[in-house]
Amino acid sequence: MIDHTGIIVSDFERSKKFYRAALAPIGYELLHEVPASVTGSADVAGFGENGKPDFWVTNGEPNKPPLHIAFRVKSRGIVDAFHAAAIAAGGRDNGQPGLRPHYHPNYYGAFVRDLDGHNIEAVCHEA
Repeated sequence: MIDHTGIIVSDFERSKKFYRAALAPIGYELLHEVPASVTGSADVAGFGENGKPDFWVTNGEPNKPPLHIAFRVKSRGIVDAFHAAAIAAGGRDNGQPGLRPHYHPNYYGAFVRDLDGHNIEAVCHEA
């Protein structure tokens, strides 16, 4: 079981704003921030739900190559809302919401490139 993951971004403040907007439809919010003076290296921001951050954004030199992070959601409508919110927040479309039957018959996902090119996905596995 994966407990948490994260990405490194080039513009911490812009990325926090992007992720606040992009992840709101899936129920995620900014839950915790730790400054570089505490971590000893970089500012970090934790996003999640129910009081538990599990997606961390760290200020620094962005991951090369960019990472792919997929968030599992409960409905196709949430996938659609994620995609619209992420695009409105400045993300670039990397795959419109829709079925991806080459993964499995009910795989419904949408993909957006964040401000540093990370491939961020929302996916629903329900019919």
